[in-house]
Amino acid sequence: MTKTGGRNLNRVRAKVFNMVSTGVVDQPINKLYDILSIIALILNLFAAFAITFDYMEEHYKGLLLAIEAVTTFFFAIDYVLRLFTAKELYPKLSEKDSVIKYIFSFAGLVDLLSFLPYYLPVFFPAGTTVFRLFRVARILRLFRINSYYDQLNVITEVLSSKKQQLTASVFIILILMMASSLCMYSVEHDAQPEVFQNAFSGIWWSVSTLLTVGYGDIYPVTIAGKMLGILISFLGVGMVAIPTGIISAGFVEQYQKLKAVGQFAEEENIHFIRIKLGEEDSWNGKRISEIGFPKDMIVVSIQRENDTIIPRGDVVLRVGDVVALCAEKAKDLQPIELREITINEGHSWNGVAIKDLDISRQSHIFLIRRNGEAIIPRGSVVINAGDVILLQDKYKRVII
Repeated sequence: MTKTGGRNLNRVRAKVFNMVSTGVVDQPINKLYDILSIIALILNLFAAFAITFDYMEEHYKGLLLAIEAVTTFFFAIDYVLRLFTAKELYPKLSEKDSVIKYIFSFAGLVDLLSFLPYYLPVFFPAGTTVFRLFRVARILRLFRINSYYDQLNVITEVLSSKKQQLTASVFIILILMMASSLCMYSVEHDAQPEVFQNAFSGIWWSVSTLLTVGYGDIYPVTIAGKMLGILISFLGVGMVAIPTGIISAGFVEQYQKLKAVGQFAEEENIHFIRIKLGEEDSWNGKRISEIGFPKDMIVVSIQRENDTIIPRGDVVLRVGDVVALCAEKAKDLQPIELREITINEGHSWNGVAIKDLDISRQSHIFLIRRNGEAIIPRGSVVINAGDVILLQDKYKRVII
C-alpha cells in the first residue's frame, strides 16, 4: 500500500471510529449513529421481553421476530466496524494486536455475543436453547449509555479504583464463611447428621447468615449452635458493612474528583495549563504585562531551571520557561470555561487553517500544543492531527 493510500485509510478509519464511539457527537453522522444504536438496542430488548408474553407472541410474533432480525444484523455490522477501527482504540499496538485485544476485551465479547448466538442455530440446531441464553449479553450493551451520563459512569470508575480493597474484603468474607461452616459442623453434626454431613455442608448456611439473607432452610438446633449462629450473624453485619463503606467512600472521592477537574475525555474542561516555551514561541523576550491574556486568566508561576519565579508584570519570559496558567475565579466563584480538544485524523478541523474554521463567535482558540511545543494561534496556522487545541468560551461560565 502506498503512503498516500495508507494515510487515506487511517483517515477513513478515524472517521469511522468517531462514528461508532458512543458520545462523540462532533459530526451529525456520529450523533445519528449513536441515536440508531440506542434505538436498535431498545427495540431489540423490547422484542426479546415482549415475545415471552402469550398475547404478544400470538398477535405480533412476526413483527417481533422481524425487529430482532434487523436489530441483530445492526449489531453484527457494528461489530465489524469496531474490528476495523480497533487500531484507533489501541493506537500503541499493531493492527493485528489491537484487533485481538478488542476481540477478547469485555466490550468485544459483549458485542460478539450480541449477534453471534442469533446465527449459530443455523449451523448448530441442537444448541438453540443454550445459544438463546447467551443473548442476555445484549443487555450489557446498555452500559455504553454511560458515555452520556457521568453519574452512571461513576459506578464503573468506583469499582475499578477500589478493586483491591473490595477483593480484600471478599477474601475475608470467604475465610469467615469456611470457618463458620467448620465450626457449625463441629457443634451440629451429632444433632443433625443429615443436614451437616461434613465441613462443607454448612457453606450454604454460612452464606445466608453472614450476608444477612437468613433463608431458614438450614439452622442450628443445639444451644451451642444457636449461640454460635448469633455470633456469626453479628460478624455478618460487620462483613457486609466493609464493602459497603469502601464503595460509599469511593463514590464521595469520585464525585469530588469530577467536581474539581471534570471527566477526562477526548474533550475536557480544564482550569490549569502548563506551557514550556520553545525557541520559536512569540512570548520569548516579552514581559508578562505585554502579553494579552484573556480576562480572568492569570499566570500562577514560572519555573526557570531549578528556580520558581513569582510572576510580576515586569518579568521577562525566556526560552525553556515553564509557565503555569489558570482560570482565575470571578466574584461569583465560577471560572471561565476552557476546553482541551485533541485532534485526530478524522476530526473535521484536521488540515484546516484557523481562519477557515467555523467557530462560534463566543469562542476562540487560545493556544495550540504540538509535539510538546506551544503555538500561538494565527489565522494562517493549519491544524494537524495530534494537535491539542485550547478553546476558550468567552462568555459562558460553568462550574466544573
